Amino acid sequence: MSSRLSKALSLFLGILMLMFGSLKFFQPIRGWFDVQIQQSHLPHVAILAGKLTEMLTGVLFLLPWVWRSLTAKAKDQALLTACFLLLTQMVVAIYVHLQPGVPASVLPLGIKAPVIPSFVLLLDLLTAFDVLKHVRAEKA
Repeated sequence: MSSRLSKALSLFLGILMLMFGSLKFFQPIRGWFDVQIQQSHLPHVAILAGKLTEMLTGVLFLLPWVWRSLTAKAKDQALLTACFLLLTQMVVAIYVHLQPGVPASVLPLGIKAPVIPSFVLLLDLLTAFDVLKHVRAEKA
């Protein structure tokens, strides 16, 4: 794995995504998430897919921390895959926040502006760029 920055961010993002993906299976967050998807006119399958991919993303971010026998290349690949998945999830989350039919009461902290997904997206991009910098340095 690359620097301390990507280590800290991958641990934080892994715990965050695994926790929130898991919490979406339980009330009241389950109901809020269902309303978000339905009111943003995404397909019904996006409800289960969103929960499972958030949990998968969390696992991929945490993989280098729990499976220490992975090669450096495998760790970087897991992190880059997690970063790509999280990027797509946060783009969808920003889209959902911007939909007029989605009430603020079903969004995290009741904030209509996509502040939280934008912040998570920023952390994700920082992680991805740091890992890519490390990969390029190894190739040189």
